[in-house]
Amino acid sequence: MSDIKKVKITETALRDSHQSLVATRMKTEEMIPILEAMDAVGYHSLEAWGGATFDACLRFLNEDPWERLRTIRKHVKNTKLQMLFRGQNILGYRHYSDDVVDYFVAKSIENGIDIIRIFDALNDARNLETSIAAANKYGGHAQAVICYTTSKVHSIEFFAGYAAQLEKMGADSICIKDMAGLLRPYDAYELVKAVKAAVSVPVQLHTHYTSGLASMTLLKAIEAGVDIVDTAISPMALGTSQPPTESIVATLQGTQYDTGISLDALQPITKHFSALRAKYRDAGLLDDKVLTVDVNALMYQVPGGMLSNLVSQLKKQGKDHLLTEVLEEVPRVRADAGYPPLVTPSSQIVGTQAVLNVLAGERYKMVTKEFKGLVRGEYGRTPAPVSQSFIKQIAGDEPLVLVRPADLLEPELDKLREEIAPYYEQDEDVLSYALFEDVAKKFFEYRKAKKYNLDAPHADGANGVHTV
Repeated sequence: MSDIKKVKITETALRDSHQSLVATRMKTEEMIPILEAMDAVGYHSLEAWGGATFDACLRFLNEDPWERLRTIRKHVKNTKLQMLFRGQNILGYRHYSDDVVDYFVAKSIENGIDIIRIFDALNDARNLETSIAAANKYGGHAQAVICYTTSKVHSIEFFAGYAAQLEKMGADSICIKDMAGLLRPYDAYELVKAVKAAVSVPVQLHTHYTSGLASMTLLKAIEAGVDIVDTAISPMALGTSQPPTESIVATLQGTQYDTGISLDALQPITKHFSALRAKYRDAGLLDDKVLTVDVNALMYQVPGGMLSNLVSQLKKQGKDHLLTEVLEEVPRVRADAGYPPLVTPSSQIVGTQAVLNVLAGERYKMVTKEFKGLVRGEYGRTPAPVSQSFIKQIAGDEPLVLVRPADLLEPELDKLREEIAPYYEQDEDVLSYALFEDVAKKFFEYRKAKKYNLDAPHADGANGVHTV
């Protein structure tokens, strides 16, 4: 056919699907046996690093995230490796200085990452400048992200204009990131059409199955001309994860959108992750709440990773019966704070404040430092202005941050290198320490003790609460 539009697939089983379903507890040793089979499938890319995996490796799994990346790269020789990167937040929860961001991008590419998917929780382009420039500089593929959300200030025209701005900044491709499963099929068609018309680079769609719409949404996006879609192998799909890889591949077979991927090639991958799924369920890591369709997500806008961890946190406190109340409070807090998209770190900031409002029985009786920072502009420009009266209520007379937040930060790398000197084993250690100081030091002590066969301190454990 003259109008053949082969659709490419990014497989998320190694990162987002287990982040969404089992709070990022998949171990490297559980990945290794299947990596070469995954490499042979013909995926566009494997999303294998970034997001919450870095934190989880150090905090819960006693693993070096850099060694995980090098191990995956050793086994995956033909397929691009992809990571999720939070712009000026890197993989942490605050803004880092430009020299740290630049060095992290350089080391990610050096250790095996091909595609860096870069987003800002507020869609503030200023917070993507340094990381996009660094990916360009070090030969990586900079995929800049539109964080999709709905509100009175978000529109298709807004998102298309933002995509054009990101392309001008150096983006090699654009990803529409629908972290909460909010994007409806016909809206996806119109959005993809508009973004494709606004940019000349490839467009990718990432969504979640939370609201039950995702497979239909992918299909309409494909019909609108999207170039790449994210899916998860079926045992790690559905619920708060992505649509099933096999189902999308089968749907497109024999059409003008045929992925070129064989269902036979996917069989060993399905088998491998089916065994892991059963293992996670037996260990109590896979909760039925994250596997069901929740159409209320269309109102709450809570993304998959946030929902699974809210469930985990509330269960640990014996308060899981309050989940619905917390979810109902989330959109109210979000509106007060200027309608930020709910994605890390804004999802954690808004979610935690919603929990406090519910537990206290009085809204904003207790306010977190991070929520105050969001309202003040420490994380960037919110999509809608926050009312002056609300700023006064939350932040008092503290001054607002009106510049790019990172412009207020001094270079940090040299100071961090000095602090990490007693633990230093590899150049990347300074970056682990930069993001998660105490957690990283605890891991470094474990690593040293293990090396010399001493009694090693333990991580927080496979069932610890992870707030990413």
